[in-house]
Amino acid sequence: MPNIGAAEIIMIVLVALVVFGPRKLPELGRTVGQALREFRSHTSSVTNELRSGLDVTPPVPQAVPAAQVMAEAPAEAVVPVAAKAS
Repeated sequence: MPNIGAAEIIMIVLVALVVFGPRKLPELGRTVGQALREFRSHTSSVTNELRSGLDVTPPVPQAVPAAQVMAEAPAEAVVPVAAKAS
């Protein structure tokens, strides 16, 4: 993307002054500024809406107390651990 320096900006302002005249230039600036504000407002609202629509978090499963899990486990599922023989 090319950089726009002071000389280029001055040239653009002079061309706009010649084309639109000194009386229309302030009105044109206000119109362009208002259009840019509206554009930014709409793009930020669309961005926020898309982010909120894509921000889907899976439901967090509720924790079950360990005592309840052990009480519900069948007796065969619990295997005693044998001590290691040296």
